[in-house]
Amino acid sequence: MSNDIPDLAAQVGRALQARGLLLSTAESCTGGGVAQAITEVAGSTGWFDCGFVVYSNASKTGLLDVPAALIAQLGAVSEEVAAAMAGGALANSNAHVAVSTTGIAGPAGAVPGKPVGTVCFGWRIGERSHTERLVFAGDRQAVREQAVAHALKGLLRFVG
Repeated sequence: MSNDIPDLAAQVGRALQARGLLLSTAESCTGGGVAQAITEVAGSTGWFDCGFVVYSNASKTGLLDVPAALIAQLGAVSEEVAAAMAGGALANSNAHVAVSTTGIAGPAGAVPGKPVGTVCFGWRIGERSHTERLVFAGDRQAVREQAVAHALKGLLRFVG
């Protein structure tokens, strides 16, 4: 785990706790890495509700209510699906804030317009949401670590 991830997770915790907010995660390509970073922080039970690891399209639809038609139309790796995942995490938890990740960590899986390293993020609090699409360099582990760090940095911007 990258050295800045534990510090970022602790900062996220302080920001959420200061506002009395609970967090939920909805992760695909990061495989629970964001939730792991969060729960490494002592006291995270005070601001972390739950995490969904939804690797398959069926789990995105079944657990987070992401419309199958949206995935079929745009692909699982899209900002729209990331937004729907974050919304689904809120709707299916007690959380006030959600973050989602969906991407192609590699080494395989690239499709035209979506190279290995492509990750889409969603952040949501209430009705306010934000999405981003980035392409990270490196191997599978590097892409996943960068995605976890970016998800946490986005939470700091979004909650703060």
